[in-house]
Amino acid sequence: MMLEVKNLKKHFGGIKAIDGCSFSVPRGKIIAIIGPNGSGKSTTFNVISHLLEKDSGKIIFDGNDLGDVDDFTIARRGVSRTFQHVRLFKNLTIKDHMEIALCQDDESLFKNIFGVKDDFTKKIEEILDFVGLHKSLKTYGSDLSYGQRKLLDLAMAIAKPHQLLMLDEPVAGVNPKLRVGIKNIVKGLRTNGETILLIEHDMNFVMDLADWIIVMDYGKIIAEGKPNAIQNNKKVLEAYLGE
Repeated sequence: MMLEVKNLKKHFGGIKAIDGCSFSVPRGKIIAIIGPNGSGKSTTFNVISHLLEKDSGKIIFDGNDLGDVDDFTIARRGVSRTFQHVRLFKNLTIKDHMEIALCQDDESLFKNIFGVKDDFTKKIEEILDFVGLHKSLKTYGSDLSYGQRKLLDLAMAIAKPHQLLMLDEPVAGVNPKLRVGIKNIVKGLRTNGETILLIEHDMNFVMDLADWIIVMDYGKIIAEGKPNAIQNNKKVLEAYLGE
């Protein structure tokens, strides 16, 4: 297994955001976490990537217990992620963003920040072409549309050296044409052997992509299985539709 989450708990006061969740992410598969708003999906992502500290439980990545290491260490060990709300620097160019993502150590990052840059141009162009972001490398983050910012965020996550790719609502707020494009990108990543854990509200997107689906509600896992089984699961329908 690439990732194992065991009896994970995270509370905010009296709110049990994650209440004893356990699941696994096999190598080379796409695992999706779905659930209504407030079900604990994003908190789970943030605890795995150590943007939030867990209250208890274990997170085992590539056979190693991550313990209480910080988010930078998690990233260095091979976890790369996107964010629901894209985080870009308005005054940095596409190339600047990609160079930061490609840096594997502090020394390379230091050199890039202060102008002694490694030449990543060919690699950058290959990744941007893969995601379909056809803009000048000199384009600033502030000059990109919302959809283009989502693509750059995805390109940066792909560029960062990693073993696990975590995608937080990759098609949230984008137009139907771009949704299809991003779905094809994710399919291409799986074909290339990527291991992917994703959160998404678009059920058509999830059902067409995921090898396995985990359903959360009120901090607990209420169902998991293959897409066809989840579509017909009574507990899932009740959680989403209140039936």
